[in-house]
Amino acid sequence: MAAEKSSKTPTTGSIRLNKFLADSGICSRRAADGVIADGRVLVNGKKVFELGIKVNPQSDRITVDGKPIKPAQQKIYLMLHKPKGVLTTLSDEAGRPTVADYLGDISQRVFPVGRLDWDSEGLLLFTNDGDFANKVMQPKSDVTKTYLVKVDGKPEDKHLTRLKMGVSIPGGRVRAVHIEKINRKEGSKQYNWIKIVINEGKNRQIRYMFEKIGFDVLKLQRIAIGQLKMGHLDRGEIEYLDETDLKRVFIKDLPADARPKSHTQTKVKRPAHAKRTFKATHKQNREFNKVFQNQDNKD
Repeated sequence: MAAEKSSKTPTTGSIRLNKFLADSGICSRRAADGVIADGRVLVNGKKVFELGIKVNPQSDRITVDGKPIKPAQQKIYLMLHKPKGVLTTLSDEAGRPTVADYLGDISQRVFPVGRLDWDSEGLLLFTNDGDFANKVMQPKSDVTKTYLVKVDGKPEDKHLTRLKMGVSIPGGRVRAVHIEKINRKEGSKQYNWIKIVINEGKNRQIRYMFEKIGFDVLKLQRIAIGQLKMGHLDRGEIEYLDETDLKRVFIKDLPADARPKSHTQTKVKRPAHAKRTFKATHKQNREFNKVFQNQDNKD
């Protein structure tokens, strides 16, 4: 099998199978590892399970679930305002609504970057660029996600401070990078709206965090990834992204007083007409003192 040979002795044009699947718009590179491990990928008619295997897209015949996969011709980047009651997946055996229902006019295969759960709505990214998706989801990229949350009560400052300090939820310890109460037209005297910024992406993280301090989440909307804002995008509406939009994803969405402070001191440029202050060296001072002492002896 050509794929097995290329995994040992790479040839021109060979790439890792998971990267090929991601670049073809099947899923993210991380998700591709799961697809391969599940035995859903065939290379030249044979199942492969080795995650590090390399293939040659020009000569190897690659299928996923029996469907042939071809390399994507053009990189596409989109954002969708995902409605509530929609699964973040491209297919569902039970026939429930999925985000694929909103991608009908997209000419190339794309996949979601990250996810929003069934009961949540808001900004969701799509692409066929596996490297971009991988960078967004890597913890070291420290990409912020901003949410508006309606809770069943009125948390006090001590509750919000606790979320900033950190709480333990299923999946590990997490914290809010920034959190504040906000006023919305649909607010009430009984319920508060909270703006919260996080830089992790654990399953149902926001809901677990508020549950930890004694409040249930009634509504949850993601409004930004980095400084890429959803803006006035209607529910179910898609918008293409350009290079400037993609750069905003990696800029933290934080208020000025919460941004990391730079310890670099600004150098003050000396005016051209300014006089330089002369400072003698230790050697010059010793020589001066010696001359001065000799002069005293003569007097």
